[in-house]
Amino acid sequence: MRVGILTGGGDCPGLNAVIRAVVRKGIFHHQDEFVGFIEGWRGVVENKTRPLTIDAVSGILHLGGTILRTSRTNPRKMEGGIDKCLATIKANNLDALITIGGDDTQGVANALLEKGVKIVGVPKTIDNDLSGTDACFGFDTAVSIATEAIDRLHSTAEAHNRVIVCEVMGRDAGWIAITSGIAGGADVIFVPEKPIDLDEAVKILKYRHGHGKLFSIVVVAEGAKLPGTDQQATHGAKLDAFGHARLSGIAQTVAEMIEEKTGYETRYVSLGHTQRGGTPTAYDRMLATRYGTAAIDLVHQGKFGRLVVLRGTQITNIPLADAIAKTRTIGDDLIALAAGLQPDF
Repeated sequence: MRVGILTGGGDCPGLNAVIRAVVRKGIFHHQDEFVGFIEGWRGVVENKTRPLTIDAVSGILHLGGTILRTSRTNPRKMEGGIDKCLATIKANNLDALITIGGDDTQGVANALLEKGVKIVGVPKTIDNDLSGTDACFGFDTAVSIATEAIDRLHSTAEAHNRVIVCEVMGRDAGWIAITSGIAGGADVIFVPEKPIDLDEAVKILKYRHGHGKLFSIVVVAEGAKLPGTDQQATHGAKLDAFGHARLSGIAQTVAEMIEEKTGYETRYVSLGHTQRGGTPTAYDRMLATRYGTAAIDLVHQGKFGRLVVLRGTQITNIPLADAIAKTRTIGDDLIALAAGLQPDF
């Protein structure tokens, strides 16, 4: 078979491991040919491709980013975008297309599926918020990086008797914040799923101060709502092709409010793209490899319109439409877990 592959949306550790697994399994066991689309859906719209051979994927397992590069191109918002995609797929004589991406990427995939394109999806979102799967590759790496950063912030916060607010990724779901916050021993964690209770946070910080702990760590997801509002902190008003604002500034706002209410010197730091970059953890390499081999297996089983997912410890698949129907948010159990580690006022 002749199969296309693309990586769409934000990059994350493990993308290359998926590409490698698809190509190696497809060539070694099915004698497939692979066409890689450059820069996600932009490559499909503009017919920008590169061949993916065994040599092309050699030595990429441990690399961050994606050898196919990526973009947030949305063909559905472009005049004739879907038709251009269909023309490109036909021009390249593709028997199937494997789309590696989150809900935005898979939303376009679903639109093409409805036009008759044979598609298999692989879930990719560093926020870990794609519905239907228990884990997305890249998440473990991001949490590891965030946790290490929180560990380091503890020592400098203690040295200076400061409160430090650490902003991590998480637009609509607080998986990175709650996981790295608990693992890193943060004193307060703010997530998009729950309104910021600044008064409660101040009580916790003052309690610590009154019991000899003259420093504290606060972790906040970038998408947490500004205190007393239903708004997220954004950098300008410009939206990307999928309608998302660029989130920025919640840590600074929270830090300023904490300092004003407590009188404690408070600083902030945003980890930003450091969470996306660099080599994936062993867990993410393994998960990405399992996803990649499962995806090419689905192609040869003729099971199109499916998304490869992890349920418990087993790889399975679900309808593509189900995965993009809603955002997977953190549950009350994890929120309760974090709260249970703090004083009960």
